[in-house]
Amino acid sequence: MVIAGLVLAGVAAVVHVFIFYLESIGWTGGLARKTFGMTREEAEAQRELAFNQGFYNLFLAVAVVVGIIVYAAGQHAVGATLVFAGAGSMVAASSVLVLSNPSRAAAAAKQGLIPALGVLALAIGLII
Repeated sequence: MVIAGLVLAGVAAVVHVFIFYLESIGWTGGLARKTFGMTREEAEAQRELAFNQGFYNLFLAVAVVVGIIVYAAGQHAVGATLVFAGAGSMVAASSVLVLSNPSRAAAAAKQGLIPALGVLALAIGLII
């Protein structure tokens, strides 16, 4: 179960690296505008905010990846803590998204379901 949790958290990290790309690099491009339902003008107006938010997503992904590496290196408590912190923050952020704007429930699910499953699997694996 631990391996399943680490794999799911790793997949969540990859998703958050993609979100980083959309928000910090490709924000005004067609894919990001389509994904977030914006016009070019709206994207330009929000560019600075999105750039910052994208890095937040990248740092969560980095915490998870470092946690997986540290766990695999035998430092289980430290590695699991980093995975819980990174993936747990992803889940918390997706919860804030859906609570602040219920019409974004689908986006929140895409952002938060995989890390939630990873946290759950890791926790169960460490308990049993």
